[in-house]
Amino acid sequence: MEDAKILKNGQLVIPVHIRKKLGLKPGDLVKLFDYDGAIHIIPSSKNPVKEGIGLLPRKPSLSKKLLKERATE
Repeated sequence: MEDAKILKNGQLVIPVHIRKKLGLKPGDLVKLFDYDGAIHIIPSSKNPVKEGIGLLPRKPSLSKKLLKERATE
């Protein structure tokens, strides 16, 4: 965990090693979430469709399982 200072106009400086690790560059967007009093900073996806490919498992096919269950009913 690391401290960061909020500047007068509300800007927050992200430490350089964290920017490098996450590949953040000037002009990149991040998302801010308030979760139960904690601020989470998430890098925005540059191409969310491309980055989402492969997140869900191909097997088992839930639709096939659902159709099989419905057929037995």
